[in-house]
Amino acid sequence: MSRPEPLARPLHPTLLRLDDLAAHLGHDDHVLAVLGLGSAGEETHRFDEHSDIDVFVVVDSASTKQRYQQDPGWLAGFGGRVAYSFANDPNGRKALFEDGLFVEYAVFTPDELADLPVVGARVVWSRDGRDLLTGAPPPSPTVLDTVDVHLDEALTNLYVGLHRELRGERLTAMRFIQVYAVDRVLALVRLDPASRLDHPDRFESTRRIEQADLPTDLPLPRMVPGYERNADAARAVLGWLTTHHATDPAITRAIRQLLDQHVQA
Repeated sequence: MSRPEPLARPLHPTLLRLDDLAAHLGHDDHVLAVLGLGSAGEETHRFDEHSDIDVFVVVDSASTKQRYQQDPGWLAGFGGRVAYSFANDPNGRKALFEDGLFVEYAVFTPDELADLPVVGARVVWSRDGRDLLTGAPPPSPTVLDTVDVHLDEALTNLYVGLHRELRGERLTAMRFIQVYAVDRVLALVRLDPASRLDHPDRFESTRRIEQADLPTDLPLPRMVPGYERNADAARAVLGWLTTHHATDPAITRAIRQLLDQHVQA
């Protein structure tokens, strides 16, 4: 006897407003589809009261696209009133509704959509059931997406950051040590086959890292302690790198010498 399929989780009430928008836009023959992305896409189970709605509207021509970009009145299809909106991209805008709904949207023609590496999108509605999600595949990992490259980048980020800290450029030092180097640490975590990431985001490695099941300790509070503790952050990142990877002795020694100068300063 076959096992019954699990029941689908119902959509979050706020996410149903995307269906309302699709019903509203469906009355315009020039609109071909409404696509949800992110937690409004295939992973709707992630949508909660802190989520925004990411949406693509697919239209039939450049002139229709221009019309939808110039007059965002169609956002009324979500229900409620827009309190704040601005163009953040050549293809779309961000908008905040009076009731707190936050929306990021872009408008594309089918040809434009076909050139995009769209990942995890959900067809909320399409005219005549046509399939528009046949665009370019996501880019394959490059030769630069390797353990060696991310490890060496992290080490050199620490080196440059500590020099800037000693020069008194604390903000840029913070970015090199607590942002760029930590991003490389997260890349190393991603490449570890023993890591179990929670719905990894191709575009933002920090997403849901706190929920990841990792084979090693990742001391983020020590790696990212804040603007005034760049040297402490560098020690934590360097300690993690040298514990879990074979680091080059020359750059490692140079970083430690800079840390010693910081103590003496």
